[in-house]
Amino acid sequence: MTNNTKQDTLNIIPLGGLGEIGMNLMVYGYAGKYLIVDCGLTFPNDDTPGIDIIIPDTTFLAENRDDIVGFVLTHGHEDHIGALPHIWPDLEGPIYGTNMTLALLKGKFKEHDLLGRATMIPMKSREKFQLGPFNICPIQVTHSIVDASALAITTPLGTVIHTGDFKIDHTPIDNRPTDLHTFAQYGEKGVLALLSDSTNITRPGATTSEREITPVFEKLFPRADGLLIVATFSSNIQRIQQIISVAVAVGRKVVLNGRSMINNVRAAKDLGYLQIPPDTIVDIKKFSSYPRNKLVLISTGSQGEPNSSLVRIAAAEHKEVVVQSGDVVIFSSKFIPGNERTIWALINMLFRSGAEVIHEKNVPEIHVSGHAPQEDLKLMLALTRPQFFVPIHGEPRHLHRHKRLAIKMGVAKENTLVAENGDRIVLDGQTIEVVDQVHSGRVFVDGKGVGDVGDIVLRDRRYLSEDGMVVVVLVVEKSSGEVMQAPELLTRGVVYEDESQELLDEAKEAVEVALQVGPKAMDFREDEAAGVRELSQRALRRFFKKRLGRRPVVIPLVMEM
Repeated sequence: MTNNTKQDTLNIIPLGGLGEIGMNLMVYGYAGKYLIVDCGLTFPNDDTPGIDIIIPDTTFLAENRDDIVGFVLTHGHEDHIGALPHIWPDLEGPIYGTNMTLALLKGKFKEHDLLGRATMIPMKSREKFQLGPFNICPIQVTHSIVDASALAITTPLGTVIHTGDFKIDHTPIDNRPTDLHTFAQYGEKGVLALLSDSTNITRPGATTSEREITPVFEKLFPRADGLLIVATFSSNIQRIQQIISVAVAVGRKVVLNGRSMINNVRAAKDLGYLQIPPDTIVDIKKFSSYPRNKLVLISTGSQGEPNSSLVRIAAAEHKEVVVQSGDVVIFSSKFIPGNERTIWALINMLFRSGAEVIHEKNVPEIHVSGHAPQEDLKLMLALTRPQFFVPIHGEPRHLHRHKRLAIKMGVAKENTLVAENGDRIVLDGQTIEVVDQVHSGRVFVDGKGVGDVGDIVLRDRRYLSEDGMVVVVLVVEKSSGEVMQAPELLTRGVVYEDESQELLDEAKEAVEVALQVGPKAMDFREDEAAGVRELSQRALRRFFKKRLGRRPVVIPLVMEM
């Protein structure tokens, strides 16, 4: 890879988060040095069966690891910090973040036995620090997690504002509103480029304050004759504070459900972001010791994730908690696109148990987004008045629409640019352009394996889930390669064997014919067993494709005698 970073240019290289929601990773390059902003993951979908998480491909960074000056994190959501435990060991470098962000990250590093190796440095709003040629000023913003920051990144070429995820809530629960004053100050001095969150560009209007949810809770909580369950994201500390405050007001104790919920509440309480009266929290193991109508259960699992705590409760598989008639379940969260099917399945299970279920589709006021809608995005552009504009954090439809908004707000059309992951964007103070592509992509994490599952393995997994598997067992003479007995077939997910013996007999016959005819056209003398495997595999693939229109995974087992 040729190093295109020149002394008088700024390189901006997205390795994740552009053209997609999640997996955010932005690289800034100046004078041969690289600054990494965020390092997030994304979650698998139906096209990636069996995969646990997906992280950015950081081959480019590994090739330049000696020139990395450090990592700076905007906030503690998984799509901004979740990949670090997998990526950091190959790159290393100091990690900067706010107190809550680092508290969440330390938990992850501890799980990966990395905590003692990493240098984590707390950063505070408006307190500048230097990393190589980059002078960085964190700017306080509101989001659906406490302690979120935008970044003002200054080099001799100028200042770039990287918003991270943000919204403009003037009355947040933690009384830490978006620092509009500092954004305006940078706008007065001159902002070279603005890179701004595009997630909610399609939503008109301005942000609804998080405080507007408290009256909704006050109205809904008394509706529960029995247990009250509120499902929300474990990172949404302000929402959790509202739930706890209203629970105390109506005379209910609080039970925390889900490991991340317990860990995040503990961290937020220790850092002073949660105010919990004494004796409010009840250990879930003591759930049965209290009347159901005196408890509020705050739970993870609002997206219907398989094996999540709330799913186990709904399926009557939880050790401590069951749902009964008279209970009320509130989903104080968004239906994230792609999760609708699993969420509705969870809601249906809860209804079958006799519970009343409240969610954003029947009570829209039950959730407030953490991302800036159009009027907030306009205000960010108006305050910073950037010379150049690059939309980030969104799918192509979000990025292009945000670009059009920036042009309407006065940014010159030629000074706006929609980029893709892997683009090397170069700013020289006069122009902005994509000059080339660096290595980028996605790496699959499956169990303890990182990157060992590729497209071929995923293809086989899809075939297994869609068309099943056929195992053919063959016994051959070691010296001659002759097949000693008729092949045996074992199928899973292809046909019901007891009712398909005639079809399976034809499949065996197809294998026998292939083994009789095939060797005449192919030279397998050096490895007779390999030849038998390949011929039988081809024969069965052709047979099932022709007869059933299916493509099962075919596994030949050749035993040499």
